[in-house]
Amino acid sequence: MNPYRDVENAIAEAISALASGHELPPGLDTSRVTVEPARDPDHGEVATNAAMVLAKPAGMKPRDLGERLAGRLAALDIVATAEVAGPGFINLRLAPSFWQRQVVHILQAGTSYGDSDLGGGRSINVEYVSANPTGPLHVGHGRGAVVGDALAALLEKAGWAVTREYYINDAGAQVEALARSLHFRYRQALGDDVGAMPDGLYPGEYLIPVAEALIRRDGDKWRGVDEAEWLETLRAFAVDAMMDLIRADLQAFGVRHSVFASERALVQSGGVEAALRFLTERDLIYTGVLEPPKGKVLEDWEPRPQTLFRSTQFGDDVDRPLQKSDGSWTYFATDIAYHLDKVRRGAPSLIDVLGADHGGYVKRMRAAVKAITDGAGELDVKLCQMVNLLDGGHPVKMSKRAGTFLTLREVVDRVGPDVFRFVMLTRRNDATLDFDFARVVEQSRDNPVFYVHYGHTRCCSVLRLAAADMGMAAIDDEALAAADLVRLTDPAELDLIRGLSGWPRTVESAAQAHEPHRIAFYLQDVAALFHALWTKGKDDARLRFITSEDQPLTLARLALVRATQLVLASGLRVFGVEPLEELR
Repeated sequence: MNPYRDVENAIAEAISALASGHELPPGLDTSRVTVEPARDPDHGEVATNAAMVLAKPAGMKPRDLGERLAGRLAALDIVATAEVAGPGFINLRLAPSFWQRQVVHILQAGTSYGDSDLGGGRSINVEYVSANPTGPLHVGHGRGAVVGDALAALLEKAGWAVTREYYINDAGAQVEALARSLHFRYRQALGDDVGAMPDGLYPGEYLIPVAEALIRRDGDKWRGVDEAEWLETLRAFAVDAMMDLIRADLQAFGVRHSVFASERALVQSGGVEAALRFLTERDLIYTGVLEPPKGKVLEDWEPRPQTLFRSTQFGDDVDRPLQKSDGSWTYFATDIAYHLDKVRRGAPSLIDVLGADHGGYVKRMRAAVKAITDGAGELDVKLCQMVNLLDGGHPVKMSKRAGTFLTLREVVDRVGPDVFRFVMLTRRNDATLDFDFARVVEQSRDNPVFYVHYGHTRCCSVLRLAAADMGMAAIDDEALAAADLVRLTDPAELDLIRGLSGWPRTVESAAQAHEPHRIAFYLQDVAALFHALWTKGKDDARLRFITSEDQPLTLARLALVRATQLVLASGLRVFGVEPLEELR
């Protein structure tokens, strides 16, 4: 149940009625008509652009059409006032009874309130984390993990069929360096005098237990033998161990994937060659010579014939090479093959959640997806900016375990998974985020995690008190839905109801924009409205939630409290955060 959609339907019916009365032409297309919260509450509660978008096809001035439509809307039971503003916008104030009914819809739907069929069951693939399996995850990976996981949950709530995917980058030079790093730790664990770790290897201590596990399995089999004999075996052993570590780190704060796709398996199965044949058949690959990079002087650059993809044909700045000088595939070639594989598995719509260092990747991959889907596919790349770790405003020291950075697991273990998840969504993914250990656990209004949880626990506290006094049967959802909600007339009560009623619209708009951070902003707004009502009742006994001398009014207010609890819980669960019933 989306109240804004109800108003849209009422406007469509009013337009149809005007057409039936020959005041408007028949068959006007109302698909571009929108209903949104009014920008200025002094002018109304909701606004519609109907007169603006229909004026030209109706052959009328927007304001003239607006006056006719406003007159028709003002006569509806759900509308208190309808006024035309500016060039033709229509501002509406809705009847209090319209808002009061929304409380019933929330109680009937429970935490499913806000569920939408907007996605229509269409398939969408969300790839996130996809960290190289060369060590433990860091906080930047954690931010991408939370953004991707919450976005997947948001899209599911809005009606999409979501595949949650992790791409294992287990081919290439980095995993070979990982195998050599493991071999160094392996010999070290066997007692060999190996000296200092060579440059280019991974210095973290996390490979020490992996080396010990290798010894338990293979003994000293790989001691003193040529690299060619052990490289493949140790590469596979190390990658498996790192993926076990990564999965455990993700599980520690509730991030899940339904598919783990292997780059190595894709390459070995001929996936890259198949993708390039696909593009060749469409005349999208050719041999050519690229111009030198603009604005750069590269001493080692020399023009040479290369295998190129016609990415400029699909909006990229330059055509892109697919093969290196040694004959191996470029990362871009394997990425094309991987995205074609995702599309062929049934997901024409793709979302990649990546680190900020992939900014140069966006145009070329969007071009590639257009090419491999003949223009029918969509790729949205969400770049996650850096996370600055602070403690009381001071930068946090690095970790011995990882070698160069504080690990994600160390951060999550310190503050808890729910706090970490919520904080990662308090800013847009493309904005740098400061994560201050001291601030994210403090109990103050300035901490959005605490502020939203406090709103939910206050609701639980009120309902527990009422249950102890009146009994659970008297305040279950069915009983509260039957309360006399017309008694909810205070402006602060109606403000809160309007805020709660915005949840379905927020779900849909955030899902369409692929912006889960909008949920965090919404939850903070709802919490603020509830805390304001709580404070008002503390100052004025007539507005308290439980009024012993007026049980019908108490039940109406308890219905509003329960509706608030349900909406806050619904939003927190999109984030993968467990709503708290008590603060400790």
